[in-house]
Amino acid sequence: MKFSSEPSERPEIITFGCRLNAYESEVMRGHAKAAGLNDAVIINTCAVTVEAERQARQAIRRTRRLRPDAQIIVTGCAAQIDPATYAAMPEVSRVLGNIEKLDLTSFTMAETPRVMVNDIMAVRETASHLIAGFEGRTRAFVQVQQGCDHRCTFCTIPFGRGPSRSVPVGAVVTQVRELVENGHMEIVLTGVDITDYGTDLPGHPSLGQLARRLLALVPDLMRLRLSSLDSVEIDEDLMRLIAEEDRLMPHMHLSVQAGDDLILKRMKRRHSRHDVIDLCRRIRDARPDIVFGADIIAGFPTESEDMFRRSLDLVGECDLTWLHVFPFSERPGTPAARMPQIPKQLRRERAARLREAGYAAAQKFLETRVGGIENILVERNNEGRTDHYAKARIAHPDGAPVTVLEGHIAVARVTSVDGQTLLATPIEKPAQ
Repeated sequence: MKFSSEPSERPEIITFGCRLNAYESEVMRGHAKAAGLNDAVIINTCAVTVEAERQARQAIRRTRRLRPDAQIIVTGCAAQIDPATYAAMPEVSRVLGNIEKLDLTSFTMAETPRVMVNDIMAVRETASHLIAGFEGRTRAFVQVQQGCDHRCTFCTIPFGRGPSRSVPVGAVVTQVRELVENGHMEIVLTGVDITDYGTDLPGHPSLGQLARRLLALVPDLMRLRLSSLDSVEIDEDLMRLIAEEDRLMPHMHLSVQAGDDLILKRMKRRHSRHDVIDLCRRIRDARPDIVFGADIIAGFPTESEDMFRRSLDLVGECDLTWLHVFPFSERPGTPAARMPQIPKQLRRERAARLREAGYAAAQKFLETRVGGIENILVERNNEGRTDHYAKARIAHPDGAPVTVLEGHIAVARVTSVDGQTLLATPIEKPAQ
């Protein structure tokens, strides 16, 4: 997150939260630029945790101190769910809902209400928005799905995003083709619940069918990734694609949340511990070099030490590599907020233990890459990501300077590991 105290020739965007928010920030950047709002600062909020909302409010206040004459527009999930809180902040110029923020007229109207937030639960379609590229990024996020029809007991996101709805295949292909033509070598398909993709579209195309058509119709796309996947909704087309398609990256991020069946039931998740273990086994059988990421919540209400231990043990049983760990954050109005709570200090301690296990798992994986050849999508300062989403830095062992073009895929041999970053030397021959 960067703050600027100087007026800009283009709108400034401060984005919190998920990849879907990152995509929508680029849509808003284009809308605000078209409207001539070059003095605007748009703060795209997240509501997944109390901490995310606190950081957004802090950003609003700091922005006003640094940019006293700027128009501060607040939007995103936190603004959609609780617009009154942000409208009450004297620093805020306007509040836009999650639908309104994607509408060009919200930015171009001569006179606009200070608060424009409508009932997102009434929305039934997701409009596609063509964007030419992502500022400061080499990979691009593409929205294929919006909203969620499930009601996990800890989550407010359905009330910020509305019901599940999908972007038609043709619109996704058009967007990806344009981004690839403009130089993006990696595309990440994103949404709130992307494994629910297509259930509302004619013919009910699955996520796997979408990905297969996308790779066939955009042959110049070098790398395709998928954002967080639900363990019980991965379709057979996607399983076949994992096994057969090298351009689908060998990295799957799973929405696991817990490793204990009773906690999963109290979360109102639809999978069991066995489902996660079985899915990881089936995917690894299809593609042995796959690595898994996972979201896990520590300290969910009623979680005993034994229940927590089953989540901790799942890291090793499923060989999870990249962990996103969250101490439980009670969200007002959710069923989980009314359950018997775990002390916050214990939540933090359990989250730290999970992160420690995740660090060790990632370290173990990185050390297996030493001596091997990696394809590294360079982002900035000779650093980037490998096919497995490992962070890598390209450098000569003798310290000689090396410059690799941003946005290009470098072929390099891994020489060592520095913390959680691979160090690699560029080579001439292609990766095997």
